[in-house]
Amino acid sequence: MINYKTMKIAITGKGGVGKTTLSVLLSRLYAKGGRRVIAVDADPDANLLSAFGVKEDIIKKVRPIAQLTEVIAERTGAQPGSMGGVFKLNPRVDDIPDTYSHEVDGVRVMVMGKSKEASSGCYCPENVFLKRLLKHLVMEKGSVLIVDMEAGIEHMTRGTAEGVNAFIVVVEPGQRSIQTAYTVNELAKGLGVPHVFVVASKIRNRDDLAFIKSSIGSMELIGSISFSSDIMEADIKGMCPFDNAPVASEEVRSIKDVLESIVNR
Repeated sequence: MINYKTMKIAITGKGGVGKTTLSVLLSRLYAKGGRRVIAVDADPDANLLSAFGVKEDIIKKVRPIAQLTEVIAERTGAQPGSMGGVFKLNPRVDDIPDTYSHEVDGVRVMVMGKSKEASSGCYCPENVFLKRLLKHLVMEKGSVLIVDMEAGIEHMTRGTAEGVNAFIVVVEPGQRSIQTAYTVNELAKGLGVPHVFVVASKIRNRDDLAFIKSSIGSMELIGSISFSSDIMEADIKGMCPFDNAPVASEEVRSIKDVLESIVNR
């Protein structure tokens, strides 16, 4: 039996660069390789389930974790939205992934949602619960956790970065995307994340890739995903790109191999 290392991979970048596509393809590849995979949609503009090809009527039945008010109240001892009171800092969360997720093609997909106070960094029951959940998910031996992060950098805190093996910043050819990568790199290093990698996305030609290579400084580029009409077609048809974009899937397989070779050193 192979002794796999537990992986927690956070995928971020400017809005619209293709981080959700990378999250889906990595998740499917790990699952196909026999790993237990949990994919977490941590973006308030949740569309990860849709990218897996899950139909809208099923998506509507999946409850965001932040909205499990009765569960949060029971486990923390405080009502969601309350601040300044006394509540448990280590609530039980081990049963949450199996109970409040949707399994698709061997991947358990969870939608985190967002509490009203989350952006302010408040010390409230919802945030304690969510942070505890993310920490627990990486403790299961050999599992792979892939977190599709909120676009931008405002969400990055020590709580979200705890236990992360690697941050992957997805960039497209463009100055704003590159600037976001630099900002994420600085924040992640300050939070103690051991590895920050860059994946180039929507690459049309050699010039696009050369631009990104020359612009990211000392950040490590671990692969690229070509601009793909197949990915666009999958989105239009409501299909998973893993099943509709074979070239992109192979490109992400190469990215996965490079990622593992570095993180597992």
